[in-house]
Amino acid sequence: MKILHTSDWHLGQHFMMKTREAEHRAFLNWLIEEVSDQSIDVVVVAGDIFDSASPPSYARKLYSDFIVKLQNTSCAQLIIVSGNHDSVAVLNESKNLLSALNVSVLAGLSEDLTDHIIKVHDQHNKEVLICALPFLRATDVMVSESGSSADQKQLNLQQGIAKTYQAIYELASSQRIDAHTPIIATGHLTAVGCSVSDSVREIYIGTLTAFPASLFPSFDYVALGHLHRAQKVQKSEHIRYSGSPIPLSFDESKHDKKVIIASFSDNSALATSEVTIPIFQKLQVISGGLKSVMAQLSELMEEEISTWVEVKIKEAFYRSDVQIQLNELVAGSRVEILKISSPKIEENSQWQDKQVETLEALTPIELFQHRLDCEDSLSETQQTQLKTLFAQSYAELKEKQ
Repeated sequence: MKILHTSDWHLGQHFMMKTREAEHRAFLNWLIEEVSDQSIDVVVVAGDIFDSASPPSYARKLYSDFIVKLQNTSCAQLIIVSGNHDSVAVLNESKNLLSALNVSVLAGLSEDLTDHIIKVHDQHNKEVLICALPFLRATDVMVSESGSSADQKQLNLQQGIAKTYQAIYELASSQRIDAHTPIIATGHLTAVGCSVSDSVREIYIGTLTAFPASLFPSFDYVALGHLHRAQKVQKSEHIRYSGSPIPLSFDESKHDKKVIIASFSDNSALATSEVTIPIFQKLQVISGGLKSVMAQLSELMEEEISTWVEVKIKEAFYRSDVQIQLNELVAGSRVEILKISSPKIEENSQWQDKQVETLEALTPIELFQHRLDCEDSLSETQQTQLKTLFAQSYAELKEKQ
């Protein structure tokens, strides 16, 4: 039994006013070929199929075209669960029709958890049980209590999610043919100790920072979505994020994009492998003084692949002509500069009156993020920890008001 785990497609996303349609189409075509080449039995998409609750028509067409093409492969079942970006109504509108094509869509938590247990057989009649849980909203797993502290709300939500996974695991265990039948779960959440990128939206600000992996029952594999970098959870081989198929922010450009293949032998032993997704649109961050940046841009211009660039100018003083110079340099090439910033400039001495006035329109969390962006000395882990602590402190302060 071979299961391909992918997630966070974000079909319909625009990146700094740039459409990702061509990239997504190329990825989905590649994925069809990979399913065929690898003789995949089950494809699991762990949430955030679309980037918004109202995806554009071309994004819906990419979705439906993929499902049609999948019918000509070895795949016996496509399982789709919703993420925090997805609309339950949009995914459910074609649910019954898609079930005729061996597609299971789980867009919201059902009152009967057996609705989320899917039995799949491969060509050798090997069975696997998949507990297809979507993004669990707070209203799905806990009852709001007035007067509860932020810490208590966080604990209640964590316990509610844990109880839901425990309940569905017990139901699936009771439906096993034998003790060797693998039980797989899906999830769309942030797990403790994982790396978060700039493009990931907080799910439970001030309520649940991350879910401990130790609270998952003894599933044979847990296919997670929401975080955009492929990674193991707490170094566990069987609890993993596949990550998004294309970089959704510049800080993701340093990491390979992947899908995960989980294989189960006759004795249910798990073997996992990662397949690197080709780059369909290159994103790159370059930094340094103006001369260094121009030299790096010149090197990129010699490459044959289209590249979107973020430039970080590290100069002692603000230069008003930087954007004009750099855009003139790359004009007519495959290189396009989408963002220019000067993180090393002393912000207090550079702000003008108009910039100061815009602070009034920023939320405290946005202002804190702006301050973090000025720090090059902090690691990604430190930035994530600081953002989490600030969100918790802000939520606690709001509770006391």
